[in-house]
Amino acid sequence: MNIVDCHTHNPHAGAHTVLNVSPRDFSPEAGRYYSVGIHPWDTAAIGDNDFELLSRAARHPQVLALGETGFDALRGASLNEQGRVFDRHIALSEALGKPLIIHCVKAAHLVLERWNKQASQQVPWVIHGFRGNPRLARQLLDAGLFLSLGHRFNPLTARLIPAERLLLETDDAPVTIDEVAARVAAAREGGESGEGRTWPGSGAHRVFGLAEP
Repeated sequence: MNIVDCHTHNPHAGAHTVLNVSPRDFSPEAGRYYSVGIHPWDTAAIGDNDFELLSRAARHPQVLALGETGFDALRGASLNEQGRVFDRHIALSEALGKPLIIHCVKAAHLVLERWNKQASQQVPWVIHGFRGNPRLARQLLDAGLFLSLGHRFNPLTARLIPAERLLLETDDAPVTIDEVAARVAAAREGGESGEGRTWPGSGAHRVFGLAEP
């Protein structure tokens, strides 16, 4: 199975996608793959039942990853509370060996702080919808994280991400994953869209352990 879109909120996206849903909304359909997590924006209105739902959903064989989870300095509960929720996702990710899809807005230092405390650093962490500059990208890549690019990204950053650490996504944008791939390939220079194109990243194969596109 090829995963070409590692993170989408579009329930009508094709089969080669990872559909992100909250634990409350998880109702798996045959032939689909999912990520399940508590979004940082929702951290001000959750209870123990949400963590029970998360734990149950995360164990489903169609759930490939935990998330999106992480930090948003502009929205949601306090960063301390967001960190508590993120830590629960980290523990579950480690226990199940499933990667983390991370929402990170103006809080990369908090993500890296937790990554550096991980003893094994064997379960992949993916910063989704990355729009940061090359300096921040290099910091995250050097630490061992993966970066996912969507419709909007920094072209200079796109050029420096190694193919094996690069993933693609549509997130909530009204675009196809082929359109995203064409934009990223063009930014990386020499990429082509259409039949026979060279896909600009192979990170999904490493993160999800599935076939490359």
